[in-house]
Amino acid sequence: MSAPRFIQIHTLHSYPATLLNRDDAGLAKRIPFGGVERLRISSQCLKRHWRMAEDPMAIANAAPEIGRSVRSRRSWQVLLHDPLVAEGLPSDAVTAVLAAMQEALYGESKKAKAAKGAANGAVDLERDELVVLGRPEIEYLAGETRRIVGVAGSDAKKIAAELKELRANFHAIKAGAGLDAAMFGRFVSGDREARVDAAVHVAHALTVHPAVSEPDYFSAVDDLPAEDQGSGAGHINTADLTTGLYYGYVVVDVPLLVANLEGCRQADWLAADRSVAARTVQHLLHLVAKVTPGAKLGSTAPYSYASLVLAEAGPEQPRTLANAFLTPVSRPPFEEGAARALAGRLAAVDAMYGNESRRWLATSLPDLGAAGATACTLPAMAEAVAAAIRGEV
Repeated sequence: MSAPRFIQIHTLHSYPATLLNRDDAGLAKRIPFGGVERLRISSQCLKRHWRMAEDPMAIANAAPEIGRSVRSRRSWQVLLHDPLVAEGLPSDAVTAVLAAMQEALYGESKKAKAAKGAANGAVDLERDELVVLGRPEIEYLAGETRRIVGVAGSDAKKIAAELKELRANFHAIKAGAGLDAAMFGRFVSGDREARVDAAVHVAHALTVHPAVSEPDYFSAVDDLPAEDQGSGAGHINTADLTTGLYYGYVVVDVPLLVANLEGCRQADWLAADRSVAARTVQHLLHLVAKVTPGAKLGSTAPYSYASLVLAEAGPEQPRTLANAFLTPVSRPPFEEGAARALAGRLAAVDAMYGNESRRWLATSLPDLGAAGATACTLPAMAEAVAAAIRGEV
């Protein structure tokens, strides 16, 4: 059977007394939907926690030889300059080579321009923007720096002569930006060819019911108060606590994911090796279902597994099922009501458009019979989706 072009993942997560994702005022993020204010978890928050999860199904474990990227303004200093100098290479030569590499890949930074005009001319390798580098790229740049320092030292003209093929070789590194960049994308302001389009599209999660929150008054008691202070608190504040049942939605563009990982043209994805892409999506399914996007861990323990995961694999244009909750779920039992609304929306969409997708349903709720979905455990679902991507089922 042909591999699916798209994988769609729908989830329901319930969280009691938490503050999962805050705005600039410290309040829970919100969004109006269906004329009613809902609680929201931003896609950036979700992706960050999935990327950084230390878990047997962590993204990096899908292909340890590729690993996870690092995003920082200080990547060139901390991941390249400092280790190379620790090896015994001269700092001035390493700095000169790395600065020339930065200029070749991204263009000259504001800090580099400022350094040229400064009296001491010191070069700052810290970038003005976040730089995303994968482990294969870091290893390549480190190796090239060792080589160029050996033949050119800190001579600017010799360094420039050695860097003529840098960009082409950098772009040719297979899955160079790392697994998570292949999934969630990478923007490089000075090098269009180094940009990676996101193959995993993540919607903001929102509650299936109206927003419910309460200001939580709390105090921290001073263990060593002054005599005139009595036994009062040393700190008093309030926090915005919320409860919610969230609908989440994720789409995987399989051809683009394969192209990002294998270095092939997107049009050639079916002829490429899809095993790494399959394992990556298999791991992603576990992370989406089980990793909590939680703040205030110490005071709210915001850990929860999805009560429902519906996966779809097919050739059709993806579509969210969020409109199942355009009219908010308003009475208990909320999880069962949300699950029925989801199944009803899926059946209504199928009745209008038909269906060419295979579906799997993992849930702790009563059997829903969701539009032909195969009932299974989450591990069985993840393996079935991976097998579909490999073209085995």
